[in-house]
Amino acid sequence: MFASVLSAAILGMDVHPIKVEADVSDGLPAFIMVGFPSAQVREAQDRVRTALKNNGIALPPKKITVNFAPADIKKEGAGFDLPLAAAVLAASDILRPEQLERVMMAGEISLNGEIHAISGILPMIIRAREEKCRFCVVPFENLREARLIPDMKVIGVKNLRDMIRFVREPASYNAESEELSVQPENEKLDFSDIRGQKSLKRAVEIAVSGFHNLLMIGPPGAGKTMIARRIPGIMPELTFEEGLELTKIYSIAGLLAPGDPLIRVRPFRSPHHTCSAQALAGGGRNPRPGEITLAHRGVLFLDEMPEFSRRSLEILRQPLEDKVIRISRVYGTYDFPADFMLCAAMNPCPCGHYPDMNRCRCTQGQVMHYLGKISQPLLDRLDLCADVAPVDFEGLSNGKKGETTAEIRKRVDCAQSIQRERYRMEEIQFNGELKGSQIDTYCQLEESAVRLLKMAFRQMPFSARAYHRILKVARTIADMDASETIHRDHIGEALSYRAFDKKYWN
Repeated sequence: MFASVLSAAILGMDVHPIKVEADVSDGLPAFIMVGFPSAQVREAQDRVRTALKNNGIALPPKKITVNFAPADIKKEGAGFDLPLAAAVLAASDILRPEQLERVMMAGEISLNGEIHAISGILPMIIRAREEKCRFCVVPFENLREARLIPDMKVIGVKNLRDMIRFVREPASYNAESEELSVQPENEKLDFSDIRGQKSLKRAVEIAVSGFHNLLMIGPPGAGKTMIARRIPGIMPELTFEEGLELTKIYSIAGLLAPGDPLIRVRPFRSPHHTCSAQALAGGGRNPRPGEITLAHRGVLFLDEMPEFSRRSLEILRQPLEDKVIRISRVYGTYDFPADFMLCAAMNPCPCGHYPDMNRCRCTQGQVMHYLGKISQPLLDRLDLCADVAPVDFEGLSNGKKGETTAEIRKRVDCAQSIQRERYRMEEIQFNGELKGSQIDTYCQLEESAVRLLKMAFRQMPFSARAYHRILKVARTIADMDASETIHRDHIGEALSYRAFDKKYWN
């Protein structure tokens, strides 16, 4: 007897529907699995057979053949346990084959018949909706995540007996029987905790307003990391669509919180400098998102940037331009979203005190070697660089608190609303995303601003990419002043954030 049920395989960010087919026929007792299954999937036959036995269900002593179609896609993971069990039960006449029509399943089965959570449920449910499935059967632990798609019926099961019962009578499942609680958000860090550093806060505000990349250079203990961790607080709130997009990424990576799976705040990823290039970019035998993709719609913070390997840093160049990272493997090419704001912090030398020669003990060669770990092409992709000076005693001890996160965020929202209105007919939202002809169209300079920019290029020959970055930053500064035209002061401030090219790397 033949039966089949639908499941899914996740390759990169794409979900491919997989039909799990089972046939039970006369012949020598055997359990044969075909259709390019991995070692993990092949082990499912022993898990399923033992789980059924421990639940009082004996498979007939016949030849059982299971096929995973299409056969040209490699099947990975333990999520095929549940559809395998359902297909075999239907082929053994314990379930009826028509009960599995247009049904998608995924889940891992333990030897006692319990069904455990797996990663990637949310994108599977989205694909099931596209395939017009009647309902989905998922592990009960994944139910909160699965219900983020409101117009798809989802059944959460704890064991094999639940699966059999609800497949036979799906209408008996009460979707409202389980309450889905929302976990309270953690307390947010506030900018008012930062003493001094007014110029650095200004650079951060500009960077967030236009979604520009930012580099902070200064001695240790000046507050670079403290400010970086507060950046998500002044970014706009996630829309539901953006939250769902992020939840899909984190679901595939297996990083969702069990209590409240929907991502509600912009991500802040801060990998350690020992992070490998593959961990940063993503990949693996079955490619999974890396730190770059996990920072999508949020902030990727690289603390002690020169301590990262040169290979890891150079990986950033392509996604910073294209907003997507493309990973090529033998079985195909996988695209991962990478629309993030890069924020990096570094010391100007190994000891951290250059160019203060009264305190710096590094040789010129050591300083050049340290700064040389960051290539010029990568520097060109950084829109702003802020010099971070140490806070003096008066600044630390006066007890005055600075602006709060809410006050800064209000100004950021105003600047970004101007940009959204300006680019409503374009495929971009922020000044940091401007390309080619768009820069010529939207970055109109007054005559005095053109003269200042021309003078700067004579004294400090920038690259074409750096030129465009200066214009985009100036456009953001003008938006913060509610000015449609870019004035001389706007260009001057934007140029001040490019002076690091000559101060440190000349």
